[in-house]
Amino acid sequence: MADRDANSTLIQTEAQPVESKKSRSRAGSIRARSQARRCVMQALYQWQLTQQTFSEILAQFIERNEYKTADASYFHALLSGSIEHQLELSARIGEFADRPWSQLDPIERAILLIGMYELLHCPEVPYRVVVNEAVELTKQFGATDGYKYINALLDRVARVVRAGERKHSRH
Repeated sequence: MADRDANSTLIQTEAQPVESKKSRSRAGSIRARSQARRCVMQALYQWQLTQQTFSEILAQFIERNEYKTADASYFHALLSGSIEHQLELSARIGEFADRPWSQLDPIERAILLIGMYELLHCPEVPYRVVVNEAVELTKQFGATDGYKYINALLDRVARVVRAGERKHSRH
């Protein structure tokens, strides 16, 4: 019986499609970027509440387990860019929002800063990825229906700031 189970397991394992190193590496890279966004969202939330410096927040996040699986360079770029350009980003968001920046929930503000930063400063990241990642973060951390607001707002932004990309992606 034990031999039969071992053979059965061997056959099942051999029948599974083998993932190439390149596709595993790409999937790992995608997960690492998603994890970086998640950590940046948490860091921006903390930054809004404590007004700590970038260096103080970075030092704290390097010690967290979540950070160890994140794309560290992307985390650094997103966090520093979002903080450095916060006034510009929040003003641009205000052009598309139906309420003042100050009336948005801190989680929504953090997610919108990330999304707006990526839409404006990371053209290599497709707008659909930016919007989807923001929606997923909001579903996980935001208010019950907050993801609908984030989706609609970032989609409006993408229509303007990524108009060429949106046009080409439809064909």
